[in-house]
Amino acid sequence: MIKQILKIVVVLFVLTGCYAIPVNAQQPVDSLSFQQVMTQVIQSHPSVKEAEEALNGAAAKIELAKSAYLPTVDFNASYSRVGPVTKVTFPEFGTFQLNPYDNYNAGINVNQTIYDFGKTSKSVNVEGKKREINKISIDQIKQNLSMLVTNNYYTLVYIQNAIDIKNEELRNLQNHLKTVQKKSETGSATKYEILTTQVKISSIESQKYDLEASYRTQQTVLNTLLGLPEETQHRVTTSLSTETLSAEESSVNYAIEHREEIKLAKEKTELEHLNYTVIKSANNPVINAFGTAGFKNGYSPDLNQLKGNFVVGVGVKVPLFDAKRTKNNLQISKSNLISSEYETEIAKRKITNEVVEAQSQIIAAKKKVEQFDIQLAHAMQAFDLAKVSYKNGAITNLDLLDSETAVSESRLQLLKSKLDQLVCVLKLKVAVGNHIY
Repeated sequence: MIKQILKIVVVLFVLTGCYAIPVNAQQPVDSLSFQQVMTQVIQSHPSVKEAEEALNGAAAKIELAKSAYLPTVDFNASYSRVGPVTKVTFPEFGTFQLNPYDNYNAGINVNQTIYDFGKTSKSVNVEGKKREINKISIDQIKQNLSMLVTNNYYTLVYIQNAIDIKNEELRNLQNHLKTVQKKSETGSATKYEILTTQVKISSIESQKYDLEASYRTQQTVLNTLLGLPEETQHRVTTSLSTETLSAEESSVNYAIEHREEIKLAKEKTELEHLNYTVIKSANNPVINAFGTAGFKNGYSPDLNQLKGNFVVGVGVKVPLFDAKRTKNNLQISKSNLISSEYETEIAKRKITNEVVEAQSQIIAAKKKVEQFDIQLAHAMQAFDLAKVSYKNGAITNLDLLDSETAVSESRLQLLKSKLDQLVCVLKLKVAVGNHIY
């Protein structure tokens, strides 16, 4: 019996070991395109969700301000014991009680503002303007996120390709090392050639380690933006298509008309204007109607009997003195209004600098692409000549390695210049107020 149990345990252990999945095993992740990353970040990032929730709160505040147009209705009930009560005595007629000891009162109260001289409408306008500001803030947050995605994504593209180039360079050096070692066995190569090749391999491996460390860092940044576990692995796709902007779209005037910062500053100025009018109307009179209907006792001839009763009327409230609160609040609002106008001017100057800087960077990046394209072509020609010269013994092993390194470096520089040109174009789109998300 014990042997049978042991056999069953062994079988279960083997099956469990065969089908267990490692805890740290990761499913392969498909390549991510720039548009996929951008869409997912814009749709799911918590900063966007927070701003959208603030927009919902702004809509509720508008309805709250409009509630002043509606009547307020409440139910009120009370009981009170009074003593002593008022009594009147008439000779020969007896004593009469004018109010009861136990008093009951229950009724519904209604209060409706008839006219408040624009106080409510101005408050509704203020809350509506705040909601417009929240909408623009969402666009601004998305635009800022889009630049974070752009910088992170194309940094990953560069590092991925740089690692691939380094791996290719290492393979070529390893093959070259084998060739030199074979030549050394026959006396056709020296120990110096072997050592210089090994030094080159060590240097390239060191560069690759740095690139891999940077790649892991950028992967973590990407996962943070996407809201994924930091150890999730991705491979981004390489897309180097450069978009062009028309002369009008890339102008400073176009940027001032379309940038969220300018729109936001203008909306804030309009908000301060509305806030100023609200403060001015704080001491406006308010005309309201009120009414109460219910049941209470205390009516003659039976003081304890509950009887229906009502009260209706119209009231006027006119503030006479508010301890200079309105005056001081108007001064504060006026100061805020002036500050918002300065904020608009500051935003215009900042945008001008950003547009001009982006335009200059695009011109420089384009020239670098052309330069490094020519440089790569020359480096490849030089490497082809170096291989022939090395076989003929006209140059040393170090010269051949230098020419090969020049090709790899030229490829990296050309790739980086193309990516820089693409990022600069996207930065210009953002600088002029176009959306890249």
